[in-house]
Parts: sequence; C-alpha cells; structure tokens
Amino acid sequence: MKCVDDFRLRFGKLELVPIIVGGMGVDISTTELALEAARLGGIGHISDAMVPTVTDRRYDTHYVKTKTKRYKHNVANSDKSEVMFDLGELDEAVQMYVGRTMEAKVGSGLVFVNVMEKLTMNAPRETLRVRLAGALDAGIDGITLSAGLHLGSFALMEDHPRFRDAKLGIIISSLRALQLFLRKNAKLKRLPDYIIVEGPLAGGHLGFGMDWAKFDLQPIVEEVYQYLKSEQLDIPLIAAGGIFTGGDAVAFLEAGVAAVQVATRFTATRECGLPPDVQQEYFKASERDIEVNTISPTGYPMRMLKNSPAIGDGIRPNCEAYGYLLDGAGHCAYITAYNLALGPHANAKKKAKHLSVMDKTCLCTHMRNFNCWTCGHYTYRLKDTTRRLDDGSYQVLSAEHVFRDYQFSTGQNILLPD
Repeated sequence: MKCVDDFRLRFGKLELVPIIVGGMGVDISTTELALEAARLGGIGHISDAMVPTVTDRRYDTHYVKTKTKRYKHNVANSDKSEVMFDLGELDEAVQMYVGRTMEAKVGSGLVFVNVMEKLTMNAPRETLRVRLAGALDAGIDGITLSAGLHLGSFALMEDHPRFRDAKLGIIISSLRALQLFLRKNAKLKRLPDYIIVEGPLAGGHLGFGMDWAKFDLQPIVEEVYQYLKSEQLDIPLIAAGGIFTGGDAVAFLEAGVAAVQVATRFTATRECGLPPDVQQEYFKASERDIEVNTISPTGYPMRMLKNSPAIGDGIRPNCEAYGYLLDGAGHCAYITAYNLALGPHANAKKKAKHLSVMDKTCLCTHMRNFNCWTCGHYTYRLKDTTRRLDDGSYQVLSAEHVFRDYQFSTGQNILLPD
C-alpha cells in the first residue's frame, strides 16, 4: 500500500511533501505550527485574520488599544461608519507578523499566509491591498486567497515586484467559482500557482449553503481536475476538507491531486493556538456535538461545537477595538441583530446585563477570545488519535507526530502517541 510520502508536490524544480496545514484564524494556525510544517518539508499556513490583534498578543504592540482610544467616543453609537483602520498601522502589523515568521523558518518547506476576502474592515479594497502587499514585502512564500471569490485580488497585487515570484493560490468549492476567477483575471496573464478545492466537511466557514450535506469533495475535485486537463492548465490541484488519515490523503493523490490540505487534527497539537482547555473540548466532542449554523455575520454557514460560548452571547459590538467585519458602509450583521435583541432596552439608562443574541455572533470578539469553537466535521474522531490520561484528559500531540502520521501511515491506520 502506498503512503503520502510516495508522492511529491512540485512547484517547478521545488519538490515538497504533499501535506499543507490549513490557515486557521485567529492565531489558531500559529507561527509555530506553520514553521513545523515547513521544517518537515511541507507547507504551513499562518492566517492574517485580525493581524493587529495577533501582534499585540505576540509582540506587545498596542494597535487595538490605539484604535480603541481613537474611536472611544463612538462606542455607544450603533453607526460604525467612521470606525476605520489606520493603513500605516495595518501595514506595520502585517509586516511584523509575517516578517518574524519568515525570519524563523528552517527546512525545505514553505510558509503561506491565508488571506480572507470577507475581512472587509470598512474599506474592503484598501485594507485588502495593504494586507496582500505587506505579506509580500515581508517575504512570505505564498498567499492563499480564501473566504470569497477574490475576483479583484490579483489586480491589487499586479504592480508589486513579487506578483510573479510568490506562490499565489485560491480556495474554491465549485468549478464555477474557478471559471469566474480565471475569466476575471485573464487579462493579467497570471494563473494561480495552485488551486485548493475545499469540500463541505471542512472546518469554520463553508463555501456551501445550508444544503452542504448534499455535496461531496471527491466529485467536485474530479470535475475541477477534468476541466484543468481539458483546458491544458498545468496547475497543482489540492484537496481539502474531511481528509482525516494518511489513507484518505492517498486516495486523492492517486486520483491526480498534487497535495492535500489538512487542519482538524492539528487543532489538537501543542503548536496550535487553541488554549489547552478548549482543546479538551474538541477531544470530548461527539458527532452530535457538532453543528453547521448561520451565526457568522459574513453570511457563510459555519461549522462549530454546539457548546461554543459565542453562540447566543449578546456582547456589545466591539467595532472600535476590532471591526474586521464592517463592510464598506460600516455595517455588520451582528450589529443589526444586537440592536433588534436590545429592543425595549435601547433607550434605558441601564442596559440589559444578559442579552441573548441567537441570530448572529460578534465574530471578532469571540474569535479573538477563542470562544467560537469552529471545527471540522471529523473533530469527534480526535479522541481516537491519542490516549486518555489518568486524570481523564486527553494527551495533546506534537505537530510533528500528526504530520508524520499523515506522511507515513497506510490505509486507515492512525499512529497513537507513546
């Protein structure tokens, strides 16, 4: 039987272990996790979600505090249209985070950054341009465009000196999305360097509607593969979403994909940014403890644990500090839902202390505080990848252990830790 190590992901003359660790925000796919994947010869992702917040936590900067102070006068105002990010500060934060990550890289692998289009930040085009340019300036090996079609993102980078040097890839969930992207960017004469097809069993935001269960990763990958072949487009195709074992990965590699992207099993590693108590919640979860809901203000369905503290929490919108999901007019679906729930308390001198908002969640605040426990469909199988300790908790693994298990295991075998 073959294992993943029998295959290689090729970018020109560069050969890599065909394992990519997905970019989970906010700082769940940490620098440490990405660097381990690169050291082991694969590709690791960091995420640019809420980068100023992440740099504050990691490098003792004060971007959140400065922004909060700047817009303190607007905290009680439901109109957030004036709450903007300072583009200079944003560029500093991106370059600091990406730059320090790249300075620490060793090994033959690569480090990419996952960039979400849905982080509109009250100035979608301007802030996205800064995030992309900042990552390129800081020496990132590649950029994965996610959470949206990114039809205009290549154009935002076309004048950058590294536009044709860095690896640029897109995440799609359908052939139609790929065709739209290629058609929109044809005049740039710059194809994606890789295409990630993400299926309905992935973690976090999904590229499907609430009918996600009607879809399956394998036929979508096959359809995209045949299209690329018919158009004579030699672009590495990467399968993602629900690939839990080395055997799962081999099945896709034998079918013609160039690599697999995995993430769920890495949430239970020491290098992951999830706090230890939250990791234990992932281990304990059963299949019935996982749901796909519509509480994300982005409009995308999102998979998470049902006991996530973010569900139903009616915290006041914290846009003056964060505000990453404000659209170009300063609107956010959570603000609307919060004001509806506030209802009779809107003009009261003393607001309701325990307001419940079930329709949406303040994604910025709760992702920052690790209270929105997004997860992959097979999270309930994490307990089968490790050992239960005498105190009833589960042993957290190293990223190297999980990576090597994907790389060398055969069939549905999973290597348990010592």
